[in-house]
Amino acid sequence: MNNYIWSGKKVRLRPILASDWEKFHQNDFDSQGARLCDVIYFPRSEEGTKSWASNRESEYVNGDNVILAIETFDSELVGSINTNSCDARHGTFKYGVAIFREHWRKGYASDAVRIILRYYFEELRYQKSNAYVYSFNTNSIALQEHLGFTQEGKLRNMIFTNGQHYDEYVYGLTKSEYEHLKT
Repeated sequence: MNNYIWSGKKVRLRPILASDWEKFHQNDFDSQGARLCDVIYFPRSEEGTKSWASNRESEYVNGDNVILAIETFDSELVGSINTNSCDARHGTFKYGVAIFREHWRKGYASDAVRIILRYYFEELRYQKSNAYVYSFNTNSIALQEHLGFTQEGKLRNMIFTNGQHYDEYVYGLTKSEYEHLKT
């Protein structure tokens, strides 16, 4: 691993740039990928995606909440990661990660999450991270468990997509668990 805090073994994190719009726009056509990460939104125009990327470039941080691009060391954009619901008083935060389909199963998501965990636990003094996962997203469930997260709860019938309701799982990892996994 290089000495840059925003780098892992396979990827680095950086702000989303206005010039990234095209990759994000192409990703918008992956309806199944959108369903796994969030929801399927109405179609967005190229100008709408350009505007979104431009706004992310100038407003990517709000307190400790952030959205960052994930890129390989060859500068190929492969997805994004965000933190949200950051609560410095209680030391908790949530994260979400999305990898473009052609880059799935290459270890990029787990590497990006480890970078975020390292920064929030070791630099910002957070003590717990949570991830919310849809019950039908088996790859994300496997990712959380691979990273050492524990399923702490189930919110029944929270997500409606593809004609039916699904549960949402709550996964958590404390700083002490993170420290134990590092050794």
